[in-house]
Amino acid sequence: MVLFLLLQGTTLIFAQNPEAFIREMTGTVELKAGGAANWIPAKTGDRLERATIISTGFKSSALLTVGNSTMMVRPLTRLSLDALLLDRDNVETINVGLRTGRIQVNMNPPAGSRTNYTVQTPAVTASVRGTEFSMDPVNLVVLEGMVSFVPTGGKAAKGSTSVYAGQSTWVDTDSGKAVNPLTAAETMRGLPALPGQSSGQSSGKESAPRLQTPRGTFEINLTLESRE
Repeated sequence: MVLFLLLQGTTLIFAQNPEAFIREMTGTVELKAGGAANWIPAKTGDRLERATIISTGFKSSALLTVGNSTMMVRPLTRLSLDALLLDRDNVETINVGLRTGRIQVNMNPPAGSRTNYTVQTPAVTASVRGTEFSMDPVNLVVLEGMVSFVPTGGKAAKGSTSVYAGQSTWVDTDSGKAVNPLTAAETMRGLPALPGQSSGQSSGKESAPRLQTPRGTFEINLTLESRE
């Protein structure tokens, strides 16, 4: 009887973890379980445990259900599910490690529940208090709600920037700070081009949202990474 109760209690504890699985996918999507050495091909319906790494190939994508949210994983993206928790107060904690590529998240927590959603990249930490946003390792666009954006990669934290619906920001390569969303809006609006500049590029110190990679500078907000 005691053993049965212990097992039943264990089942209830494990049932607390938010459910995560692949809802839809196209092209080449691979998974690596936490601590595993090999990648395996993914398929629709695969369950995703904590510490699972997801990788998408060229012209490939995956739609994930992660707790009370959906996540669209764009082509050439690699991320890990670092935390999947649900406590006794019905507060969901989800931490995503975004290494390369881009994701778009839509959160829809039911009434009476709350989600603490964090996306961490080598350059920034985004703490989500909204419901829909899109980001890559250095750029953020908020579609609904608010996201707290904190640069961290390679330099001391420069303080958080609150980014609201309809705003965007990125990490300035010179200062290491997040570009003010109002300045970002002016930059993205497309200022008149100066000699040597393309249209939409600011003449100020804060750089436009471009990524420096070993393969060059790309406007497509994508960092390439070699396979492990």
